[in-house]
Amino acid sequence: MKTEIKPYNPFNHLLTEADMGEYLTQAFMDDDPAVFVTALGYVAKHKGIAQLADETGLNRESLYKALSGKTQPKWDTVQRIIKALKVRVSLAA
Repeated sequence: MKTEIKPYNPFNHLLTEADMGEYLTQAFMDDDPAVFVTALGYVAKHKGIAQLADETGLNRESLYKALSGKTQPKWDTVQRIIKALKVRVSLAA
C-alpha cells in the first residue's frame, strides 16, 4: 500500500489574522529570504490564489512560481501580493 504525502500548510492550524501576522513577521525575520516568500505563499493559498490573481493582475501560474520559495520574485511582485492580501508591513528601528 502506497501512502501519499501531502504538503503541510500551517494555515490549516493558524486561523486568526493575528496568527497570520505573527507567522509572516517571524518568517520575515529569518536570515533566508526564501522563508518569507514561502510563508507569503502559504498565506496566499489560504486566501485563494484565483482571487489573488484577479486582485494583483498576475496569472495563477506566475503566482505559484513566485511564491514557491524556489525563486526570488521581484520586489514589485511581492509588493502587489502583500497589498492584495491586505497585509500591512511596518519597519521599526
